[in-house]
Amino acid sequence: MASRVTLTTVAALLIGVVIGLGFYTFVYARGYSYLSNDPAACTNCHVMQEYYEAWQKSPHHAVAKCNDCHTPHNLIGKYATKAENGFNHSWRFTTGFFPDNIMIRERDANVTEGACRSCHGEITTSIIGAHDRGVSCIKCHFDVGHSASSFVVSTPQSSPEPQDSPQLTEKAHAQR
Repeated sequence: MASRVTLTTVAALLIGVVIGLGFYTFVYARGYSYLSNDPAACTNCHVMQEYYEAWQKSPHHAVAKCNDCHTPHNLIGKYATKAENGFNHSWRFTTGFFPDNIMIRERDANVTEGACRSCHGEITTSIIGAHDRGVSCIKCHFDVGHSASSFVVSTPQSSPEPQDSPQLTEKAHAQR
């Protein structure tokens, strides 16, 4: 009988902890905001404020929100990605185990690459042609959506000409 009471007590405590953490996450930490399409939700984590402010100044501000580039364009994929990234972000920021320069994971880079190709389909199709030769939009255009001062990529593309120069674009795409 005593082991049954102990088991019930432990189960009740675990359920209480789960409910308490859920309440904390969705109310106090504004976890519910991640269910929306509001870009301001991304600023719940203070490290994202700089990226949000950079996005507000970018040309994409008028045509795309965070979810348009950072989640798949289907309901299940979108919320599965948000759940996975939300859990990973919460874990890393709660424990403090995250790099100074935020790095995009391969899966998320593939989602972003897909968004570029979807929105800019006519352009990307003419550049890539019938066969994808490993051309990556975000390899060259890594800072288009939001270039924060701390934004770092492993192999930044540099050029004396501005990024929006038609000559640079033609040269860069001709070299691929």
